[in-house]
Amino acid sequence: MSSVRRIVLRAVLDTNILVSAFTHPDGRTAALHQAARDRRFRLLISPDLIHELARVLRGRFGWIDAEIQQEIRKLAHLAELIPTRTRLTIITADPDDNRVLECALDGRADLIVSNDRHLLALKFFRQIPILVGPDFRRTLGLP
Repeated sequence: MSSVRRIVLRAVLDTNILVSAFTHPDGRTAALHQAARDRRFRLLISPDLIHELARVLRGRFGWIDAEIQQEIRKLAHLAELIPTRTRLTIITADPDDNRVLECALDGRADLIVSNDRHLLALKFFRQIPILVGPDFRRTLGLP
């Protein structure tokens, strides 16, 4: 009897994707977060990305710490936490974008999903494709 091993994509969702999913839970981007919860792909996240997510939710959207901590706890159970060791300076216009690349590299990601123009301009990073949210939704067969 042969066993078939299912290959699961390992993906880094940029914080702009996660912020959109959290702030618009009925939106299309939230479908990517739901797909991670449904184990349609393996979500990779680093401590640096978690800190950025918290900073954006607090600063731009006025979330209180209790709300942020609740979402972070859910992410901690859902995602694979990648302790990044690599430090990159590929994107100088927005250095925070380098944290996404570091997580993808150290986490051996199959792809990066972002709506950020600096990351999208790269198209690939060390053979890791960088897709926009709608393209990844189509890859997963989502509307």
